[in-house]
Amino acid sequence: MSVGTGTPPGAEPSFLVVMDVDSTLIENEVIELLADAAGSLAAVADVTERAMAGELDFEDSLRERVATLAGLPVAAFDEVARRVRLTPGARRLVEVLHDTGSRVGVVSGGFHEVLDPLAEELRLDFWRANRLEVADGSLTGGLVGPVIDAVGKQHALEEWAALSGVPRERVVAVGDGANDLLMMDAAGLSVAFNAKPRVRSIADVIMDVCDLSQVLPLLGLRG
Repeated sequence: MSVGTGTPPGAEPSFLVVMDVDSTLIENEVIELLADAAGSLAAVADVTERAMAGELDFEDSLRERVATLAGLPVAAFDEVARRVRLTPGARRLVEVLHDTGSRVGVVSGGFHEVLDPLAEELRLDFWRANRLEVADGSLTGGLVGPVIDAVGKQHALEEWAALSGVPRERVVAVGDGANDLLMMDAAGLSVAFNAKPRVRSIADVIMDVCDLSQVLPLLGLRG
């Protein structure tokens, strides 16, 4: 996690916007990019789809998918990072939020190894993700530390809101999958972004335009 400089010292942020990463902040699913490099994409993609639809327990499904990455050299992170594509409007969303005194965080069921450089580039205020276990320069197929699941995402949003001094009514959560539902419920405004049916049925706002800058008008800001 990092705290950036989007809000002047001593000032109360206007909003806190917390987003999912895979298929929200970025167009990709990082686990699938890693699986492609490891030769296990077909099996992993099916499990990912079912987990995001809420058909599978997220932690169990994540561990199952990560196990297929055993033996993948850490050098693959650089190639995967080059394949990551920001969702249209993501950079604009972050810039305008910072310019207007708000904070931005992302919380991911993906991995710090790929998220960290992107979060630093975007100057995000907060970020949190899972961490892959490495031994002798290769992935072991395991994880290090607690898994960032639906509860972990909710706790991150609540922690960052308290740290920023932002009341619930000015906290916005943006996500697409079943593991985003708890953090969306904890926010004052929830946005289903190109989301699964279960998420669309619960969110305050459904956004089918693949442009994250369209979140700005919901906050009374210009995109």
